[in-house]
Amino acid sequence: MNTVMQFLQTTLQPVVLIFTVSNLAAMGLQVRMPQVVTALKNRKAIALIFIWGWVLGPSYGYLITKVLPLAEPFALVVLLASLAPCAPILQQVVGKARGDVGFAGAFIPIVTIATVVFMPPLAPVLIKGLTVSPAALAKPLLLTILLPLLLGAAIRHYADKAATRIFPAVKMLAFVFTLACIVWCLALYGRGMLDTAGEFALAAMTLFMVGMAVITYRFSFGLTQSQRSVMAMGMGAQNGAAMFACVFAMKSPDQRTVVMVVLWVLWSTMLAPIFARIFARLADATAAESPA
Repeated sequence: MNTVMQFLQTTLQPVVLIFTVSNLAAMGLQVRMPQVVTALKNRKAIALIFIWGWVLGPSYGYLITKVLPLAEPFALVVLLASLAPCAPILQQVVGKARGDVGFAGAFIPIVTIATVVFMPPLAPVLIKGLTVSPAALAKPLLLTILLPLLLGAAIRHYADKAATRIFPAVKMLAFVFTLACIVWCLALYGRGMLDTAGEFALAAMTLFMVGMAVITYRFSFGLTQSQRSVMAMGMGAQNGAAMFACVFAMKSPDQRTVVMVVLWVLWSTMLAPIFARIFARLADATAAESPA
């Protein structure tokens, strides 16, 4: 048994690395540059992305850490999560939510790139006592988040047929290593997850994700209902890959920090389809109210 656990512990980081790179590469292969260019021309949408993602998000996360009696490792993850909006699962649930697929195709890479830019300098400011330098945080984000995303997007833009051929394999690799990451983390940290009961960890995650989704949807003025749903789901489900990259950049992170990131990824994956069903009903209601 000890040999198995040692193997899982030794191979966790490589499994997380492949999970991260494959998911971001799959995301990049779905990027359509005309959609991104169109989105960049929508100044209102871009302004809202940055206001919700890196003004409201960190402020709301900070408020939660002050209101709830969270242990320091759990509070650290709430603050990290507040700087990393948009989980890769967004692409899988946009259609179910009847969201604007074209807007999502531009929203996801824009937010991902912004996370890589803003997370390294903001994290040490927001998280007091964080010993990781901005440069140390930026390196894994650049190599494991931004590089595979841009490479996938470049293949899609310059070799569309090749991108179409390799996408199923990359998507399957991402799916397999997402499952592997979950299995590894449950085996290693399942007991630690149970130990978070009564620690307000789950309450903090839920408050942040639901609160961000509701506020973003309600106040995204000037966007259509289908664009607001994309914005809300993106801001309400955090990028676990970016969170993992930051945690593993730390020297000897507290095990509870890793447990909290694992919990966050699992919980956001469970909440995303629920968000999608709610926004699908709102889309139906909006359609019913529109004049024929």
